[in-house]
Amino acid sequence: MNAFWDFSVAFYARPGVMPACLALQDQHGVDVNLALLCCWVGEALDAAALAEADARVAEWRGQVVQPLRAVRRWLKGRDDALRAAVAAQELAAEQREQAMLHDWAVARWPSAGAVPGRHAAANLALLGEAPGFSALASLACAFRGTP
Repeated sequence: MNAFWDFSVAFYARPGVMPACLALQDQHGVDVNLALLCCWVGEALDAAALAEADARVAEWRGQVVQPLRAVRRWLKGRDDALRAAVAAQELAAEQREQAMLHDWAVARWPSAGAVPGRHAAANLALLGEAPGFSALASLACAFRGTP
Protein backbone atom coordinates (compact mmCIF):
# COMPACT_ATOMS: atom_id res chain seq x y z
CA MET A 1 0.00 0.00 0.00
CA ASN A 2 1.01 3.62 -0.35
CA ALA A 3 -0.11 7.09 0.65
CA PHE A 4 -2.02 7.57 -2.61
CA TRP A 5 -4.04 4.39 -2.04
CA ASP A 6 -4.73 5.33 1.59
CA PHE A 7 -5.88 8.78 0.48
CA SER A 8 -8.08 7.33 -2.27
CA VAL A 9 -9.84 4.85 0.01
CA ALA A 10 -10.64 7.58 2.55
CA PHE A 11 -11.58 10.17 -0.07
CA TYR A 12 -13.79 7.76 -2.04
CA ALA A 13 -15.80 7.13 1.14
CA ARG A 14 -16.70 10.82 1.47
CA PRO A 15 -20.27 11.81 0.60
CA GLY A 16 -20.68 12.52 -3.11
CA VAL A 17 -17.26 11.26 -4.19
CA MET A 18 -18.26 7.76 -5.28
CA PRO A 19 -21.13 8.92 -7.53
CA ALA A 20 -18.93 11.65 -9.02
CA CYS A 21 -16.18 9.15 -9.75
CA LEU A 22 -18.59 6.64 -11.29
CA ALA A 23 -20.12 9.37 -13.47
CA LEU A 24 -16.66 10.36 -14.67
CA GLN A 25 -15.85 6.74 -15.45
CA ASP A 26 -19.14 5.59 -16.98
CA GLN A 27 -20.37 8.73 -18.72
CA HIS A 28 -17.09 10.33 -19.75
CA GLY A 29 -14.55 7.51 -19.91
CA VAL A 30 -12.27 9.16 -17.35
CA ASP A 31 -9.85 6.94 -15.48
CA VAL A 32 -10.91 7.46 -11.87
CA ASN A 33 -7.37 6.80 -10.70
CA LEU A 34 -6.18 9.78 -12.75
CA ALA A 35 -8.94 11.91 -11.23
CA LEU A 36 -7.91 10.79 -7.76
CA LEU A 37 -4.28 11.52 -8.62
CA CYS A 38 -5.35 15.06 -9.56
CA CYS A 39 -6.77 15.39 -6.06
CA TRP A 40 -3.97 13.69 -4.14
CA VAL A 41 -0.75 14.86 -5.74
CA GLY A 42 -0.80 18.37 -4.25
CA GLU A 43 1.16 19.73 -7.21
CA ALA A 44 -0.09 21.76 -10.16
CA LEU A 45 -0.25 19.46 -13.15
CA ASP A 46 0.08 20.64 -16.71
CA ALA A 47 -1.17 18.88 -19.84
CA ALA A 48 2.19 17.19 -20.42
CA ALA A 49 2.36 15.79 -16.87
CA LEU A 50 -1.20 14.53 -17.04
CA ALA A 51 -0.51 12.88 -20.41
CA GLU A 52 2.64 11.31 -18.98
CA ALA A 53 0.72 9.92 -15.99
CA ASP A 54 -1.98 8.59 -18.29
CA ALA A 55 0.60 6.96 -20.56
CA ARG A 56 2.21 5.33 -17.53
CA VAL A 57 -0.98 3.33 -16.81
CA ALA A 58 -2.84 3.21 -20.15
CA GLU A 59 -1.74 -0.30 -21.12
CA TRP A 60 -2.44 -1.70 -17.64
CA ARG A 61 -5.85 -0.04 -17.59
CA GLY A 62 -6.75 -1.32 -21.05
CA GLN A 63 -5.39 -4.84 -20.69
CA VAL A 64 -6.23 -5.58 -17.05
CA VAL A 65 -8.52 -3.13 -15.24
CA GLN A 66 -11.15 -2.54 -17.90
CA PRO A 67 -11.52 -6.22 -18.88
CA LEU A 68 -11.94 -7.20 -15.23
CA ARG A 69 -14.54 -4.45 -14.83
CA ALA A 70 -16.42 -5.69 -17.90
CA VAL A 71 -16.43 -9.28 -16.61
CA ARG A 72 -17.59 -8.16 -13.15
CA ARG A 73 -20.44 -6.16 -14.64
CA TRP A 74 -21.44 -8.99 -16.97
CA LEU A 75 -21.60 -11.42 -14.05
CA LYS A 76 -24.08 -9.27 -12.13
CA GLY A 77 -27.11 -11.42 -11.44
CA ARG A 78 -25.50 -14.45 -13.09
CA ASP A 79 -22.94 -15.76 -10.61
CA ASP A 80 -22.56 -13.72 -7.46
CA ALA A 81 -19.72 -15.77 -5.99
CA LEU A 82 -17.61 -15.49 -9.13
CA ARG A 83 -18.56 -11.83 -9.44
CA ALA A 84 -17.23 -11.19 -5.93
CA ALA A 85 -13.96 -12.94 -6.79
CA VAL A 86 -13.59 -10.90 -9.98
CA ALA A 87 -14.41 -7.72 -8.03
CA ALA A 88 -11.58 -8.50 -5.63
CA GLN A 89 -9.20 -8.94 -8.56
CA GLU A 90 -10.44 -5.71 -10.13
CA LEU A 91 -9.74 -3.87 -6.87
CA ALA A 92 -6.25 -5.39 -6.74
CA ALA A 93 -5.66 -4.24 -10.33
CA GLU A 94 -6.85 -0.72 -9.44
CA GLN A 95 -4.48 -0.75 -6.48
CA ARG A 96 -1.60 -1.75 -8.76
CA GLU A 97 -2.49 1.08 -11.14
CA GLN A 98 -2.42 3.49 -8.23
CA ALA A 99 0.99 2.15 -7.17
CA MET A 100 2.25 2.92 -10.67
CA LEU A 101 0.85 6.45 -10.48
CA HIS A 102 2.21 6.92 -6.96
CA ASP A 103 5.71 5.89 -8.03
CA TRP A 104 5.52 8.19 -11.05
CA ALA A 105 4.38 11.16 -8.93
CA VAL A 106 6.93 10.65 -6.15
CA ALA A 107 9.76 10.33 -8.68
CA ARG A 108 8.66 13.62 -10.23
CA TRP A 109 7.82 15.45 -6.99
CA PRO A 110 9.38 13.90 -3.88
CA SER A 111 6.81 15.64 -1.69
CA ALA A 112 3.83 14.43 -3.77
CA GLY A 113 0.78 13.96 -1.61
CA ALA A 114 2.12 16.07 1.25
CA VAL A 115 -0.76 18.53 0.78
CA PRO A 116 -3.64 16.59 -0.79
CA GLY A 117 -6.24 18.85 -2.28
CA ARG A 118 -3.87 21.65 -3.16
CA HIS A 119 -4.39 22.36 -6.87
CA ALA A 120 -7.16 19.70 -7.01
CA ALA A 121 -9.70 21.96 -8.72
CA ALA A 122 -7.22 23.15 -11.36
CA ASN A 123 -5.90 19.63 -11.94
CA LEU A 124 -9.42 18.25 -12.32
CA ALA A 125 -10.30 21.08 -14.70
CA LEU A 126 -7.31 20.10 -16.81
CA LEU A 127 -8.44 16.48 -16.77
CA GLY A 128 -11.96 17.43 -17.77
CA GLU A 129 -11.49 20.01 -20.48
CA ALA A 130 -14.28 18.37 -22.47
CA PRO A 131 -17.72 19.91 -21.84
CA GLY A 132 -20.20 18.31 -19.50
CA PHE A 133 -17.89 17.30 -16.71
CA SER A 134 -20.10 18.47 -13.86
CA ALA A 135 -18.93 15.40 -11.95
CA LEU A 136 -15.49 17.01 -11.76
CA ALA A 137 -16.97 19.98 -9.96
CA SER A 138 -18.61 17.59 -7.49
CA LEU A 139 -15.31 15.89 -6.90
CA ALA A 140 -13.49 19.19 -6.41
CA CYS A 141 -16.20 20.32 -3.97
CA ALA A 142 -15.50 17.27 -1.83
CA PHE A 143 -12.30 18.99 -0.81
CA ARG A 144 -14.08 21.66 1.17
CA GLY A 145 -12.89 21.17 4.69
CA THR A 146 -9.89 19.05 3.72
CA PRO A 147 -7.04 19.75 6.10
